Amino acid sequence: MQTPDQQFIATLRFETRGRGLQDITAPLAARLREEGAGDGLLTVFLRHTSASLTIQENADPDVRTDLLSAFDRLAPENAPYVHTIEGPDDMPAHIKSVLSGVSLSVPVQGGRMMLGTWQGLYLFEHRRRPHRREVALHFLGTKRN
Repeated sequence: MQTPDQQFIATLRFETRGRGLQDITAPLAARLREEGAGDGLLTVFLRHTSASLTIQENADPDVRTDLLSAFDRLAPENAPYVHTIEGPDDMPAHIKSVLSGVSLSVPVQGGRMMLGTWQGLYLFEHRRRPHRREVALHFLGTKRN
């Protein structure tokens, strides 16, 4: 194992279209290439509480549809929430964020994320209206040769 000799921290911004899963794999991979990342660990952190991050299948869009439906059943908008000041979709969005999380750690080898064949990284927007979301990246590892 080579001693880590590279570290970078960056923030990427994404415009969501409202509820749904937005594939952010390509922009993350591009940033790794731009920085000359070799082998190491990429930490991805979403700086929000009403959206989340997930690694999920990127082949069949029906998976994303079913995930949205399942999350709506787990945290419906019509439940008797106390926190309602930001609208009926806000508290369910917070619950969904807790269920799926805001941070991911992804191994990187040869400058590429070690994702499985059918895996992609997704920004999971839980609010109905579009939002500007910030994703913080931290890579610690080696410089690509």
